[in-house]
Amino acid sequence: MKKGIHPDNYRFVVFKDMSNETAFLTRSSASSRETIKWEDGNEYPLIKLEISNTSHPFYTGKMKLVDTAGRVDKFMNRYKTHIDKKGK
Repeated sequence: MKKGIHPDNYRFVVFKDMSNETAFLTRSSASSRETIKWEDGNEYPLIKLEISNTSHPFYTGKMKLVDTAGRVDKFMNRYKTHIDKKGK
């Protein structure tokens, strides 16, 4: 591996999925201004995620859509006739 290209400031960080409130602790060099008190009583930097493996349909097997800008509704309205034909 090349020297000097990897960050050397790895530390424990909590990543929290905001769609289902699941959190996990791992090592990362990502910066954060927020902190959270973890299960072990220590305080760690907090990184908020919109989607993770606990809420993504590929991993959960459930069709749960996370839509913040109405894009899914626009798509469904635009292709409604095609989707209805395919369902019959």
